[in-house]
Amino acid sequence: MSDHREVRIELGETGFTSEIRVGDHFYLADEPVSLGGKDLGPAPYELLASALGACTVMTLRMYADLKKWDLKGLNVEVSYRKEDSDDGKSKVDMFTREIEFIGDLDEKQRERMLAIANKCPVHKTLSSTIETSEVAPNKNSRI
Repeated sequence: MSDHREVRIELGETGFTSEIRVGDHFYLADEPVSLGGKDLGPAPYELLASALGACTVMTLRMYADLKKWDLKGLNVEVSYRKEDSDDGKSKVDMFTREIEFIGDLDEKQRERMLAIANKCPVHKTLSSTIETSEVAPNKNSRI
C-alpha cells in the first residue's frame, strides 16, 4: 500500500491559476504576472524546488534525530535555473540548495549532514532517469 495520495489540479477557462488538492490540503499554483499569470501561487518550478527543499529538511531532521545530534533547526534555500549543457547543444536543469544548520554541530557532523541531504528521496528522483506515462483522457472528459 502506498502512502502517496492522488494530486488533483483544476484549471478554469482562462488564465493559469491552478487549484491543487492533495487529500484534505488545498493550494494554488500560478505563473508570475510577467508571464501572463496573476501570481496567486508558486509557479510549477517553484513547487518542484519547494518539494526538494521540504524533502531535504525532513530527511536531515530524521537523520539528526536518529543520531541524537543537537540540531535545533534548518533553513534551506533552493534556486532553479537552466544552464547550457557541456556540449552547448541543450539546456540542463539546475537546482542549488544552500543549507543552514542551527544547533551545536561540529564540522564532521555538518559534512555528514550535507552528504545525507543528497539522499533525500526527491533529490534521488530528480537525479535519476524519470519516466512519465502517456496522457490519457478521463472517460468523463467534456469537449
